[in-house]
Amino acid sequence: MFPEPAQPEYFLEIFPRDAFPRFGWTNRPAELPAATWTTETTHRDGQQGGLPLTAEQSLQIYNLLCRFTGDSGAIRQAEFFAYRPSDRAALEGALERYRSGAPIEPTTWIRAAVKDVELIRQLGVKETGMLASASDYHTFHKFKPGGRGQAAAAYLDAVRMTVDAGIRPRIHLEDATRASTDFILPFIEAVQQSTAPYGEALRPKIRVCDTMGLGLPYDDVELPRSVPRMIRLLREAGIRSEELEFHPHNDTGLVVANCLAAVRAGCAVINGTSLGKGERTGNAPLEQVLLHLIGMGYFAAEQPDFTALNDLAALYAGMGEPIPPKYPLYGRDAHRTRAGVHADGLNKFWWMYAPFNVPALIGRPLEVSITKDSGTAGLVFLIKQHLGIELAKDHPEITALYEWVTAEFDAGRQTAIEWEEIAPHLTLTVPA
Repeated sequence: MFPEPAQPEYFLEIFPRDAFPRFGWTNRPAELPAATWTTETTHRDGQQGGLPLTAEQSLQIYNLLCRFTGDSGAIRQAEFFAYRPSDRAALEGALERYRSGAPIEPTTWIRAAVKDVELIRQLGVKETGMLASASDYHTFHKFKPGGRGQAAAAYLDAVRMTVDAGIRPRIHLEDATRASTDFILPFIEAVQQSTAPYGEALRPKIRVCDTMGLGLPYDDVELPRSVPRMIRLLREAGIRSEELEFHPHNDTGLVVANCLAAVRAGCAVINGTSLGKGERTGNAPLEQVLLHLIGMGYFAAEQPDFTALNDLAALYAGMGEPIPPKYPLYGRDAHRTRAGVHADGLNKFWWMYAPFNVPALIGRPLEVSITKDSGTAGLVFLIKQHLGIELAKDHPEITALYEWVTAEFDAGRQTAIEWEEIAPHLTLTVPA
């Protein structure tokens, strides 16, 4: 015997009708930061990963991200290259907008080298990222003759020059998930000692980079691969939550899980790109991370506008860099079903096959494409969606359409049938 409830159990506390799914904590992690946010690297890592950015396109992206962020504080900073004239023009344009009230602070990214610090001294930025490769894969093979001591000395010279210029350093520990803590901890201590005389305003930030996507979101694996253990180690070394950033890549498919593990362990800031653009398999997709941070209870007062990213997806497509059709949330097919049983579910109770209120929260429709497996339910859904007319499965119009669809696939058709092909076969009129 099964207990029969008076009303269906929808678990509305964790799957609310008007919000993204919530975390139903059994025990809220004690190390969760009081606040979290993200920082953006589309103009650096996204460009490095293949986005062909002109200065104008860079500013279009910046403007869209500001629109997405609004007053929520979801994205607080964006980093720019400063090596080419077009990058500097984009940076200058973003700085002008920021001084006029735009919500995202532009920063730069440089190598931790004296000549790069010279480049940014007069650009007007208050903070810069500094590449400090941390693993022996880098320190022994990037430098001549190579080694940890030589690498650290070069990085520290650049850090001292940066704070002398009144610019806050953000140390990017490249390849941290393959790096020895015997290098990371003494190096961070040396950075803190070098910057201490300059006061709170120039306290360094530390970015933990999972450069090859090798981090794991688990406590019960060894360092350096354990993301939560690495974050806790740095917190114990005196780095505040708000001074810690996590910058992962998605080479092994764990990028969002690793971001959430970092936050749960006490890291307040996630660095990535909106819609996941970046080198190789891409950076952390900030919109997906933010969806889950909202689920954790952050951004309760003001949320980012997820509908704005539809325009960003369109911009990328216009640049010849469209996001994949099945990309989560914003891909062309992200909310499209081709299965008849799913279409039937959408007709009967659309929440059955929607993870949340997709049309309201991200401005995307729930869609059906017709295949040989769609049955009559897909046709019923499309007619109701486009014409506002609800027909029974055995309606003559549905029967005739289904016979035409079946004939198409019986003749060898392999591609789905979309509404644009179906509409001319209809004889229905739209009710006034």
